[in-house]
Amino acid sequence: METTLAAPLDWTGQLAEQLDWHWRNQLRPRLDGLTDDEYLWEPVGGAWSVRPRGTATAPMAAGGGDFTIDFAYPEPDPPPVTTIAWRLGHVIVGVLGQRAASHFGGPPADYVHHHYAGDAAGALEQLDAAYAAWTTGVRGLSVEDLRRTCGPAEGAYAEAPIAMLVLHINREVIHHGAEIALLRDLYRRRG
Repeated sequence: METTLAAPLDWTGQLAEQLDWHWRNQLRPRLDGLTDDEYLWEPVGGAWSVRPRGTATAPMAAGGGDFTIDFAYPEPDPPPVTTIAWRLGHVIVGVLGQRAASHFGGPPADYVHHHYAGDAAGALEQLDAAYAAWTTGVRGLSVEDLRRTCGPAEGAYAEAPIAMLVLHINREVIHHGAEIALLRDLYRRRG
Protein backbone atom coordinates (compact mmCIF):
# COMPACT_ATOMS: atom_id res chain seq x y z
CA MET A 1 0.00 0.00 0.00
CA GLU A 2 1.40 3.38 -1.02
CA THR A 3 1.15 6.35 1.30
CA THR A 4 1.53 10.03 0.51
CA LEU A 5 2.70 12.90 2.65
CA ALA A 6 0.11 15.39 3.83
CA ALA A 7 2.32 18.38 3.00
CA PRO A 8 4.61 18.93 0.02
CA LEU A 9 8.19 17.87 0.58
CA ASP A 10 10.53 20.76 1.47
CA TRP A 11 13.31 19.98 -1.00
CA THR A 12 15.40 23.00 -0.02
CA GLY A 13 15.17 22.08 3.65
CA GLN A 14 16.08 18.46 2.92
CA LEU A 15 19.13 19.41 0.83
CA ALA A 16 20.34 21.91 3.44
CA GLU A 17 19.69 19.59 6.37
CA GLN A 18 21.63 16.70 4.81
CA LEU A 19 24.85 18.68 5.09
CA ASP A 20 23.93 20.64 8.21
CA TRP A 21 23.20 17.46 10.20
CA HIS A 22 26.63 16.13 9.24
CA TRP A 23 28.25 19.48 10.08
CA ARG A 24 26.64 19.75 13.54
CA ASN A 25 26.89 16.11 14.58
CA GLN A 26 30.05 14.82 12.95
CA LEU A 27 32.39 17.15 11.07
CA ARG A 28 32.53 20.33 13.14
CA PRO A 29 32.79 18.51 16.50
CA ARG A 30 35.67 16.43 15.07
CA LEU A 31 37.57 19.67 14.37
CA ASP A 32 37.36 20.94 17.95
CA GLY A 33 40.78 21.12 19.56
CA LEU A 34 42.67 21.04 16.26
CA THR A 35 46.24 22.10 17.04
CA ASP A 36 48.68 23.92 14.80
CA ASP A 37 50.93 20.83 14.80
CA GLU A 38 48.05 18.66 13.53
CA TYR A 39 46.98 21.31 11.03
CA LEU A 40 50.41 21.36 9.40
CA TRP A 41 51.46 17.74 10.04
CA GLU A 42 52.84 16.03 6.94
CA PRO A 43 52.07 12.31 7.22
CA VAL A 44 54.48 11.46 4.36
CA GLY A 45 57.31 13.18 2.55
CA GLY A 46 56.24 15.31 -0.39
CA ALA A 47 52.81 16.08 1.06
CA TRP A 48 51.09 19.22 -0.17
CA SER A 49 50.24 21.79 2.47
CA VAL A 50 49.75 25.44 3.29
CA ARG A 51 53.18 27.05 3.75
CA PRO A 52 54.80 30.43 4.35
CA ARG A 53 55.15 32.31 1.08
CA GLY A 54 58.26 31.28 -0.83
CA THR A 55 58.60 27.83 0.77
CA ALA A 56 56.30 25.75 -1.47
CA THR A 57 57.50 22.25 -2.29
CA ALA A 58 54.98 21.63 -5.07
CA PRO A 59 55.45 22.77 -8.68
CA MET A 60 53.11 25.71 -8.05
CA ALA A 61 51.74 27.74 -5.14
CA ALA A 62 48.82 30.14 -4.83
CA GLY A 63 47.64 32.61 -2.25
CA GLY A 64 47.28 36.31 -1.68
CA GLY A 65 48.79 36.58 1.79
CA ASP A 66 51.70 35.38 3.87
CA PHE A 67 50.79 31.72 3.26
CA THR A 68 50.24 29.82 0.02
CA ILE A 69 48.75 26.46 -0.89
CA ASP A 70 50.71 23.85 -2.86
CA PHE A 71 49.30 22.66 -6.19
CA ALA A 72 50.10 21.69 -9.75
CA TYR A 73 48.19 21.91 -12.99
CA PRO A 74 47.49 19.40 -14.24
CA GLU A 75 47.30 17.49 -10.98
CA PRO A 76 49.85 14.67 -10.76
CA ASP A 77 48.71 11.07 -11.11
CA PRO A 78 48.53 9.74 -8.49
CA PRO A 79 47.72 12.92 -6.60
CA PRO A 80 49.92 13.72 -3.61
CA VAL A 81 48.92 13.17 0.00
CA THR A 82 47.69 16.44 1.48
CA THR A 83 47.72 17.85 5.00
CA ILE A 84 44.77 18.96 7.07
CA ALA A 85 45.77 22.54 6.23
CA TRP A 86 45.61 21.79 2.51
CA ARG A 87 42.27 19.99 2.77
CA LEU A 88 40.73 22.78 4.83
CA GLY A 89 42.02 25.33 2.31
CA HIS A 90 40.39 23.34 -0.48
CA VAL A 91 37.04 23.13 1.33
CA ILE A 92 37.15 26.81 2.36
CA VAL A 93 37.99 28.14 -1.11
CA GLY A 94 37.20 25.61 -3.83
CA VAL A 95 34.23 23.79 -2.34
CA LEU A 96 32.33 26.43 -0.33
CA GLY A 97 33.80 29.89 -0.91
CA GLN A 98 33.77 30.01 -4.70
CA ARG A 99 30.24 28.60 -4.81
CA ALA A 100 28.89 31.00 -2.17
CA ALA A 101 30.43 33.85 -4.18
CA SER A 102 29.08 32.60 -7.52
CA HIS A 103 25.55 31.79 -6.42
CA PHE A 104 24.76 33.74 -3.24
CA GLY A 105 26.68 37.01 -3.44
CA GLY A 106 29.31 35.90 -0.93
CA PRO A 107 32.73 37.51 -0.83
CA PRO A 108 34.98 36.76 -3.81
CA ALA A 109 36.96 33.55 -3.35
CA ASP A 110 39.63 31.92 -5.48
CA TYR A 111 42.82 29.99 -4.84
CA VAL A 112 45.11 32.72 -6.18
CA HIS A 113 43.90 35.59 -3.98
CA HIS A 114 42.77 33.79 -0.82
CA HIS A 115 44.71 34.55 2.36
CA TYR A 116 45.37 31.04 3.69
CA ALA A 117 45.60 30.66 7.44
CA GLY A 118 48.96 29.71 8.88
CA ASP A 119 47.35 28.25 11.98
CA ALA A 120 44.47 25.98 12.90
CA ALA A 121 42.36 28.62 14.66
CA GLY A 122 42.49 30.93 11.65
CA ALA A 123 41.57 28.12 9.26
CA LEU A 124 38.60 27.08 11.42
CA GLU A 125 37.35 30.68 11.48
CA GLN A 126 37.57 30.75 7.68
CA LEU A 127 35.83 27.38 7.45
CA ASP A 128 32.98 28.49 9.70
CA ALA A 129 32.48 31.67 7.65
CA ALA A 130 32.53 29.82 4.31
CA TYR A 131 30.14 27.18 5.62
CA ALA A 132 27.76 29.82 6.99
CA ALA A 133 27.74 31.68 3.65
CA TRP A 134 27.06 28.50 1.69
CA THR A 135 24.39 27.03 3.96
CA THR A 136 22.58 30.35 4.37
CA GLY A 137 22.46 30.65 0.60
CA VAL A 138 21.16 27.11 0.16
CA ARG A 139 18.42 27.64 2.76
CA GLY A 140 17.28 30.68 0.78
CA LEU A 141 16.70 28.73 -2.45
CA SER A 142 13.17 28.22 -3.70
CA VAL A 143 12.06 25.10 -5.56
CA GLU A 144 12.30 27.13 -8.77
CA ASP A 145 15.88 28.14 -7.85
CA LEU A 146 16.78 24.48 -7.37
CA ARG A 147 15.71 23.82 -10.98
CA ARG A 148 17.71 26.74 -12.43
CA THR A 149 20.93 25.79 -14.25
CA CYS A 150 24.21 26.57 -12.50
CA GLY A 151 25.75 28.58 -15.32
CA PRO A 152 29.24 28.78 -16.83
CA ALA A 153 31.09 29.38 -13.53
CA GLU A 154 30.44 25.74 -12.63
CA GLY A 155 32.26 24.06 -15.52
CA ALA A 156 30.99 20.46 -15.63
CA TYR A 157 27.87 21.53 -13.72
CA ALA A 158 27.10 24.50 -16.01
CA GLU A 159 23.97 22.90 -17.49
CA ALA A 160 22.99 21.02 -14.33
CA PRO A 161 20.31 22.29 -11.97
CA ILE A 162 21.41 24.02 -8.77
CA ALA A 163 19.98 21.05 -6.82
CA MET A 164 22.68 18.83 -8.36
CA LEU A 165 25.37 21.31 -7.35
CA VAL A 166 24.05 21.36 -3.77
CA LEU A 167 24.21 17.55 -3.67
CA HIS A 168 27.75 17.68 -5.08
CA ILE A 169 28.87 20.19 -2.43
CA ASN A 170 27.29 18.02 0.27
CA ARG A 171 29.33 15.05 -0.98
CA GLU A 172 32.52 17.10 -1.20
CA VAL A 173 32.26 18.44 2.37
CA ILE A 174 31.40 15.00 3.76
CA HIS A 175 34.21 13.37 1.76
CA HIS A 176 36.94 15.86 2.68
CA GLY A 177 35.70 16.05 6.26
CA ALA A 178 36.14 12.29 6.58
CA GLU A 179 39.68 12.60 5.20
CA ILE A 180 40.48 15.29 7.77
CA ALA A 181 39.03 13.14 10.57
CA LEU A 182 41.21 10.22 9.47
CA LEU A 183 44.31 12.44 9.41
CA ARG A 184 43.50 13.53 12.98
CA ASP A 185 43.23 9.86 14.01
CA LEU A 186 46.56 9.05 12.34
CA TYR A 187 48.23 12.07 13.94
CA ARG A 188 47.17 10.94 17.42
CA ARG A 189 48.51 7.44 16.78
CA ARG A 190 51.74 8.33 14.97
CA GLY A 191 54.82 6.46 16.16
